[in-house]
Amino acid sequence: MKTERDLVIIGGGAAGLAAAQYGARANLDTLLIEEMAPGGQALLIDRLENYPGIIEPVNGYDFAETLHTQAENFGAEFLTASVSVLKKEGNFFHIETNEGNFTALAVILATGAVHRHAQVPGEEEFQGRGVSYCATCDGPFFKNKKMLVVGGGDAACDEAMFLSKLAEKVILVHRRDAFRAQKSLASRVLANPKIEVRFNTVVREIKGDTKVSSILLEDLAAKKRYEEAVAAVFVFIGSDPRSALAGEAKRDEGGSLFTDDTMETSVKGLFAAGDVRVSPFRQIVTACSDGAIAAHAAAMHIDEVRETA
Repeated sequence: MKTERDLVIIGGGAAGLAAAQYGARANLDTLLIEEMAPGGQALLIDRLENYPGIIEPVNGYDFAETLHTQAENFGAEFLTASVSVLKKEGNFFHIETNEGNFTALAVILATGAVHRHAQVPGEEEFQGRGVSYCATCDGPFFKNKKMLVVGGGDAACDEAMFLSKLAEKVILVHRRDAFRAQKSLASRVLANPKIEVRFNTVVREIKGDTKVSSILLEDLAAKKRYEEAVAAVFVFIGSDPRSALAGEAKRDEGGSLFTDDTMETSVKGLFAAGDVRVSPFRQIVTACSDGAIAAHAAAMHIDEVRETA
């Protein structure tokens, strides 16, 4: 495989796949490196129904395969490998993987973020069958049913508010005695008649047969455990962006990469797309948009480098 590339994309989720398509369409010699199967978190989606232009819901695997095939048809190449080192020397980026080393004039990091899990029995077993980490993605599947949200920050409160428009009732549990969320947001949650907030409460187990049917909770103040019937459990206790490869690029306090409007980080020629960057809204459609913008900007950056070389 050719080791000198115009553009290397690290990460094969929706953002990376869109970037590969747009990079190849811009006639860039494009390589996408993904350590697992292309598709990222989209592979976990049972029914994707909120992507513009798709009327009939599709499963995440089929959607990811379409993006993968499109990118390949435009000429992007794919490599299954893990990246261990990314460094810049002069105008070139050096990428070291367990399948060989590469150089590129521009790099797009589309490595995503890892949702923090509650680490309780039943969570992994029922993921995609009542356990979710995305209210916008999965909330509509549980309309008019009782749902439970775990967390006490902005994300948990935001998602509880969204779910309250769909659910019969939302129970929000938080292990502390007060929210970590912004006061204005916390106030709206507490004032919402469809949201019941239970502080000093933790999840001990998620139960069900083929799907979630109940959850075992513990009231920490009363030191009492009890079971609650719910149709879905949404976990929002934070996520960890996979930004370690970005080196000295500027990040927020949570580790997400700051970018400008072109998706460029503080390191010239290094772009970020999708969940690894600072963003107010994370969806497949926004990840694809990020990837397209990043690839377009990368092409312009490469032109500048060649003109001044």
